[in-house]
Amino acid sequence: MGEDAVEGISASIDDRGVATVLIDRPDAGNSLTAAMRDALSDTFDELSATLGVRAVILTGAGDRHFCTGAGLGGPQKPQPARPDDAPARALGDVQRMIRRGWQRLVASILDCEKPVIAAVNGTAAGGGANLVLACDLVVMAEGAKLIEVFIRRGIIPDAGGCYLLPRAVGMQRAKELMFLGDDLRAADCERFGIANRVVPATELAATVDELAGRLADAPSKAVQMTKWLLNRSFESDRHAAFEEEGYAQELVTATADMAEGMTAFAQRRDPRFRGW
Repeated sequence: MGEDAVEGISASIDDRGVATVLIDRPDAGNSLTAAMRDALSDTFDELSATLGVRAVILTGAGDRHFCTGAGLGGPQKPQPARPDDAPARALGDVQRMIRRGWQRLVASILDCEKPVIAAVNGTAAGGGANLVLACDLVVMAEGAKLIEVFIRRGIIPDAGGCYLLPRAVGMQRAKELMFLGDDLRAADCERFGIANRVVPATELAATVDELAGRLADAPSKAVQMTKWLLNRSFESDRHAAFEEEGYAQELVTATADMAEGMTAFAQRRDPRFRGW
C-alpha cells in the first residue's frame, strides 16, 4: 500500500476491489513486532479511505498460526526525553503504550469503513485472538483455534478483549475463557457465535474469497453505515439507536448505489453497485 513498507505486513488489491492483508512472520507464529503492529494499523486506515476497496481479508501466512499476539524483542519507538531524575516508568506510561499500540490496531479494524473478513488459518492467541473478534466476519479452518492466553502469562487481556469477547459469546462464557485461558477449537468458536463458518483448511481460501466477492459486489456505503450502526448498538439506548438509524438512512439514500438499486428493482434486473 504505502511507500514505507514494513517487513512482515503486506497488502494487495484485486480487480474486484478485494484487499488481502497478510501477516507474514510464520517463523515467529505470525506475532507482531511494534513496527508490524503500527504498519497494520496504518494499512487498515489507508484501506478504509481507499474508494476502490470494497472488502478486506485479514489472514496469516502458513497453516499453523493466524497471529499469536505481540512479538518479543524488536525495536521500539523512541520515547520523549525525561528529566534526569525521573523514574524509568511513570504513571500513564503503560496506558499510553497500550492505547497507541494494540488498542489503536483493534480500533482501525472496528472503524474501517469496509467489511473485514478474518481468514483464520491457524492459532489466534492473545492479541491475535482479539484481532479476530474485531473483524466483521470470521471464517476458520477446522484445525484453527482461539486462545485468550493472557491469564497464562499473569496479565490481563488487552487489545480490547474484555470489550469484544462478551459481545460475541455473552458475559459468563467470556469470563470462563478469560479466567481459564483454555484453547477454543474452531467448532466451539462456531457454536459460541465467534465464527461464521468453519471449513476444511483446503477450502478456507475459496470460502473467504467467495464471501469477499459478494461483499465487493454490495453497495459499499450501505454496508459501511450498517457496520457503524451495528458496532454502536451495544452502547446506544433505543432513542439514540433510532436517531442514528435515521441519520444513516438519510446519508445512504443520497448515494449513487441507492439510486442504482431502486432503478434495477424497477427494471427487474440485477443492480451494478459501484461503491459510492
